[in-house]
Amino acid sequence: MPVIDVHTHMFTAQWLELLKKEGGDYNIQTRPDGQQEIFRGSTPVVIPQKGHFDWDLRIRHMNEAGIDVSVVSLTCPNVYWGNEDVSCRAAREANDNVADAQSRFPDRIRWFASLPWEYPQRAIEELERSCAKGAAGVMVLANVAGRSLTDPVFAPIWAEIDRRKLPVLVHPTDPPGVDLMDMTKFDLSWSVGFMFDTTLAITRMIFEGFFDQYPNLKIIASHGGGTLPYLVGRFEKGDEVELASRRQMKRKPTNYLRHIHYDCITYNLGALQYLISVVGAEQVMFGTDWPHWVHDTKGAFANTARLPADQMRAVRGANAERLFGL
Repeated sequence: MPVIDVHTHMFTAQWLELLKKEGGDYNIQTRPDGQQEIFRGSTPVVIPQKGHFDWDLRIRHMNEAGIDVSVVSLTCPNVYWGNEDVSCRAAREANDNVADAQSRFPDRIRWFASLPWEYPQRAIEELERSCAKGAAGVMVLANVAGRSLTDPVFAPIWAEIDRRKLPVLVHPTDPPGVDLMDMTKFDLSWSVGFMFDTTLAITRMIFEGFFDQYPNLKIIASHGGGTLPYLVGRFEKGDEVELASRRQMKRKPTNYLRHIHYDCITYNLGALQYLISVVGAEQVMFGTDWPHWVHDTKGAFANTARLPADQMRAVRGANAERLFGL
């Protein structure tokens, strides 16, 4: 059974230069250890690593780790900065780069398209162009420059993704208000803020009936779903006491949690086992977060190796084969 990594990231040198020139609140700062880090204002966002830019290094890492296929995405802050022209240029640059990588390594690389979500018509055009170049799905951050993914302005994009029945990786970034919540220290914007961002985005989708409106959506909730599995009891209780006139979803919250997909990036075996106990092993896929400073390639293999054999095979490859039609 092949091992398929559905959560692994890239940048391009041109994308980074464009961010430096046109990134607005985004800026580059030097950490105490000498590494360059992307910030939004004073909030740390991501530390570019060599592996983000070097496809040959990626393939060597995959070979050494035992990863057969990587479904690669442009990580945060993606392309939600600058004006319309800049956002579209950034999306094209990223998508063309990873499409070229797939052409170089056709048996090893697949990719999620990045879209200029703030400009829906342009996003739909870029989605069409990306699918023609071989995109296997779409990447979206859990908030688009502070806007909820269920904002009506994005409805045309979701309708087109739903029509195409594409997998969508929902990946966190720093949520609005991290400065007010004092998350800028100790990388709390990553350890807490990112989990909050994913959890809130998917919870809105569930309670707003998003999955009833778009029945073909194949959402992948990053990092083991944030805190979604842990909140299952609160979701069920909240739905139980909700006023009937305000209820928008057609099923129970747990049904939706078992409808969406997750990666195995939990950094903890017990958390992974609990995730599977809530949503089922058939909904969880392999992810490493490589090449981020916090990637967990070894942990992903070690934790999945501790699962029952049938669950390990499902998580490491069979579920992704089915979802992406590989």
